Amino acid sequence: MSAPTMEERKACWGARDEFWQCLDRYAEDGSKCAELRRGFEGRCPQQWVKYFDKRRDFLKYKKKLETEGYNPPEAAQKS
Repeated sequence: MSAPTMEERKACWGARDEFWQCLDRYAEDGSKCAELRRGFEGRCPQQWVKYFDKRRDFLKYKKKLETEGYNPPEAAQKS
């Protein structure tokens, strides 16, 4: 696989941003964003799609920790 050109990278990032905005708008309801997901997958290398999916999950988790704090599982508290 050759490295994506600047235009290909911009198209990928733009498709990712549109997809993520849709998920934010519809409270993570992927069915309403299926067309944007297909566009995202079509414009980005598969490895990038996997990375961006994991990145979004991490960012959501990080935001949750910042707003709600860390609550250890009950099993860990009993030890």
